[in-house]
Amino acid sequence: MPNQRLQGIFTPNLVPYTSDGSINEEELRRYIDWLIERGVHGLYPNGSTGEFTRFTPEERRRIAAIIADQTRGRVPILAGAAEANVKETLAACEYYASLGVRAVAIVAPFYYKLSPASVYAYFKEIGDNTPVDVTLYNIPMFASPIDVPTVQRLSEECERIVAIKDSSGEIPHMIRMIQAVRPNRPDFAFLTGWDAALMPMLLVGCDGGTNASSGVVPELTRKLYDTTLHGDLEAARRLQYDLVRLFDAMIYSAEFPEGFRAAVGLRGFNMGHGRQPMSSEQRTDLETLSNELQCHLAAHGFTDQPIGGCPVDPNAVIADTAEVSAIVQSVLAELKRRGL
Repeated sequence: MPNQRLQGIFTPNLVPYTSDGSINEEELRRYIDWLIERGVHGLYPNGSTGEFTRFTPEERRRIAAIIADQTRGRVPILAGAAEANVKETLAACEYYASLGVRAVAIVAPFYYKLSPASVYAYFKEIGDNTPVDVTLYNIPMFASPIDVPTVQRLSEECERIVAIKDSSGEIPHMIRMIQAVRPNRPDFAFLTGWDAALMPMLLVGCDGGTNASSGVVPELTRKLYDTTLHGDLEAARRLQYDLVRLFDAMIYSAEFPEGFRAAVGLRGFNMGHGRQPMSSEQRTDLETLSNELQCHLAAHGFTDQPIGGCPVDPNAVIADTAEVSAIVQSVLAELKRRGL
C-alpha cells in the first residue's frame, strides 16, 4: 500500500545545546513533546533551521534517532539527509530508513554551482537507489536551484521521489511546478519553506510547509493552516499578516537561525549558545531583538511582556480567552513542576 501524500506543517526543529556545546538530549526530547502537543503535523530534523552543517554526520544521525525515539510514531518525520556527496547521502538515507522516518529531504548540491543537467543526474542517482522516499529541497539562495523541467522529469522517472520543499518563496515558480507535475503524479507533494507566503502557497495548491516559525509558535502556524484549508480566508489573512511580522523579526534582525533560537527560549526552553561564535555587538543586538520578539509573543498570550511593556499594536491578532487561559495554565504547571 503506497504511503499517504505528505501534508501539513513539518516543523524544522532547533537543537538545544548544553553548556559545553553538546546536544542537550533531555531538552530536545522535552521540546519535541511540546511541539507535538501543540499540533504540528510532522517533524523535520537536520534542516537549515536545525543548523545541519554545524553538526558532524554522527551528530546528525543522533539527532534524528533521538527525535524518532521520542516521537514514537505520533507524527511522521521528514529527516534532512543532505551530505556532501551521493555516497554519503545514500548512506544517510539507509540509516534514516532504519529509524522508520516517513521520508528524507535532500538539498541540491551545495558549494559547487551545478547546471540543471548535473542537478538532475545527482537526484536521479539517489532516486534510483534510496530505500526511503525522497523530498527534493530547493533553496537557491544556498544551493544549486532545481528548475521546473528537472522536477517534472524526476517525478516521472523516480517513484521514490515523492515531494519537493521549495524555499524560494516564489509563488509563480510553485504554480509552474504544480502544473507540470501533478497531472502525472497526483501523489506528489508540494511544501513551502517560506513562512511569509504560507497562506498564498496553500491557496495555489501546496500541501503544507516546512516552516521555521512553527518551531516557535506551533499554535499559530497550525491555526493558519487550518483556517486557510477551511476557507476562513479573513481570519487566515490576519494570521498570515501577524506571522510575517514575527517571521521578519526573527529572520532579518539576527544571524539565522539565532532569532528563532531566541524566540524558542522565550517559550520556556534552555537553548544554550549556538555553535556559531558571535561578537559582543551581535550579542547585544540579540538581547534587543529578544525584547521585540517577546512583545510579538505576548500579543498572543504566549509569554509575558518584557519589563517596561510593549508598544500598542492596533493590528495585532489577539488570542481568544480560552487559548490564553490554556497557555497560562500550562505555564503555571511548568513552574510548579520546577518548584518555583
